[in-house]
Amino acid sequence: MGRTKREPSRGAWLRRPGPQADAEREELARQLAPHELAALGSYYWEGWARDAQLPPREAWRTWLICAGRGFGKTRAGAEWVRDVARNDGNARIALVGASLNEVRNVMVEGDSGVLAAAPGALAPVFEPSLRKLTWENGAIAWLYSAGEPESLRGPQHSHAWCDEIAKWDNANERAMAAWNNLQLTMRLGDVPRVLATTTPRLAPLMHRLMLEAKRGKVVVARGRTTDNSDVLPADYLASMIEQFAGSGFGRQELDGELVEDVEGALWTRALLERCREVMPRCQRLRTVVAVDPPAGERGDACGIVVAALLEDGNAVVLADASIEKASPERWARAVAGAARDWGADRVVAEANQGGAMVKAVLHAADHALPVTLVHASKGKAARAEPVAALYESGRVRHAGMFAILEDQMCGLMAAGRYEGPGRSPDRADALVWALSELMLGRKAGPRVRGL
Repeated sequence: MGRTKREPSRGAWLRRPGPQADAEREELARQLAPHELAALGSYYWEGWARDAQLPPREAWRTWLICAGRGFGKTRAGAEWVRDVARNDGNARIALVGASLNEVRNVMVEGDSGVLAAAPGALAPVFEPSLRKLTWENGAIAWLYSAGEPESLRGPQHSHAWCDEIAKWDNANERAMAAWNNLQLTMRLGDVPRVLATTTPRLAPLMHRLMLEAKRGKVVVARGRTTDNSDVLPADYLASMIEQFAGSGFGRQELDGELVEDVEGALWTRALLERCREVMPRCQRLRTVVAVDPPAGERGDACGIVVAALLEDGNAVVLADASIEKASPERWARAVAGAARDWGADRVVAEANQGGAMVKAVLHAADHALPVTLVHASKGKAARAEPVAALYESGRVRHAGMFAILEDQMCGLMAAGRYEGPGRSPDRADALVWALSELMLGRKAGPRVRGL
């Protein structure tokens, strides 16, 4: 069985900071043979793991590691499974992921998976056709897909590792059904235990576990991507922080925070998750680039959003090409570039900040741009409401993740306030203009093509 309490060990000594500790570690390295040093670095997980990656000290039945990407959640899950199997030959372990491919490619055979955590003689035998891992002492683990909840009817388990539960399929409540069916299988051993590892997202199963945590039924460990800075490539970490720090997406994906919706917002994060797809499969009938120009030369961002009308009558948001603190010449070139790159047939630009100037600047960047000026006679929320209704009816998709744009959308309030990032929802405003043109507006004009 996994331990419910950890006694002080050499791990704490190995991890302690300071010059003296560094010198003592160097002395230990000199005293060990090469194979002993390799074993210490590879296999002594408790010596190198952070506290949030190790089982709770208190008694527990469900342990949730809720942390940012790259934190080391997969390694923690794989090491826990290895420890359980090594110490309990009667262990019967469920490995559950969003799909069987993810269970195999990430949880079992991945760089931080079960096989990597226990190489050589310590590794279990993996039989992919049987969806089964077998250890020499008799411990067994089976692979399950959360997308097939019925596969969890019948088996019995003593332990389970559930990975990325926030991305399990919520269609027809499959994620909740998989979790419930798994709970009913946890009837072997004295203290059946379930470890769930995930980057948080707004999903019914996440809400349920967080509620159970408040009631003391679930032990939660939290962590950030930056907690693993000693392992992650420095360029990767710097790039992620530069792109996403401070946004709701960054709080979720890097800080491991469950970002809640603002009450009264026109869009919710759960709604946006439901409308996401990699790229549209239908033919594009029209493509527009919408622009929300900044008020001043070095003011707010210039919102630039590309969207298309599809042959099935729905729309897709293709890109957020918005640009921060740019001169008129620079943001006009960005608009012209987006129009060429996506083959747009129309550029829609808000004219409230000086329509003649906006049109002139855009034509200076590309004299062939077919520009339509639109005037805001209503407030932002009033203009956004019919577009939000299109999302509610499933008529708009997002071809990817647009972190800052989506943060702004979730900050637009039905009452007219704005409670998102920045002073103005410039990107969200551009999106509203684009979808209004495609779904609630005019017919197609000439198409702009790159040479």
